[in-house]
Amino acid sequence: MPERFRILSADARTILSRTSGFIAAAGFTHSLTPARNCTFACTYCYVPTMRLQGGLQPEDWRRWGQFTTFKDNAAALLARALRPAQRIYCSPTVDPYQPAEAIEPHMPALLDALIAHPPAVVALQTRAILILRDLPRLIELARRTTLRVSFSLTTNRDEIRRLYEPHCDPFEARLDAIVRLRAAGLLVHATLAPILPCHPEPFTQAALDATTEALIADPFHARSTKPRGATTRPESEAISRRHGFLEWHDPTFQSTILERMAHVAARAGRPFAAGPAGFAWLAQPVATPSSPHSAPLS
Repeated sequence: MPERFRILSADARTILSRTSGFIAAAGFTHSLTPARNCTFACTYCYVPTMRLQGGLQPEDWRRWGQFTTFKDNAAALLARALRPAQRIYCSPTVDPYQPAEAIEPHMPALLDALIAHPPAVVALQTRAILILRDLPRLIELARRTTLRVSFSLTTNRDEIRRLYEPHCDPFEARLDAIVRLRAAGLLVHATLAPILPCHPEPFTQAALDATTEALIADPFHARSTKPRGATTRPESEAISRRHGFLEWHDPTFQSTILERMAHVAARAGRPFAAGPAGFAWLAQPVATPSSPHSAPLS
């Protein structure tokens, strides 16, 4: 069987970038991106549409998901760049726990740098149960700073997941990972993003049941309402058209889905927000960092 993706490496000049746009509006000061090009290869991913603006090379957006390029000197650069007041989002352009990370681990060294030089806030955005591998380090980091894990849930219909994100973990496995992270004492947000075709009420309720933090949502980005910047890839629109789900890209229909989700959250007495207003919860420090039970670092 041929390789699904290749793993490349290169030295980077910098590792922390000043935020702009969506992430800056949410309150983050810096983004941390450990690699270029994500081997999850999700059909909807907005990152390839950013092109040079997203720090990509032409080969990245032309062959999105077929390879990744790790930044070999990322941990050393990060150790020098960290400052106490920074609010860091990891990562806006690649899942830090993409499939290639299971083959060549880079996150443990980055977490060690964050533990040694903790910023004000660290938010880890992932859809991968691989994050559980680093649980001891995450626990230690949460003792030293505000650590928030934002775990992406996209649909509660596995046949839909296989259409749009076939290399991602199933819904039930993600819910289990959220529960295990919470059991370790970590702050975990369920982030319903992007919202794929789903059963909105039971989907939202399952996310609420798995978490105690505010619920975040974000539908497909539509070019009709976002004339510039990152937007949903046309590959996912083609899938939606072929399978009769094109309305999920329509802003008016999306608003009705968000209203239905918000109603479920309100009934449970839980905060719910979409877009930068939702992601802003991830950037907020807590007065005293959480103190989960410790475990030795591996």
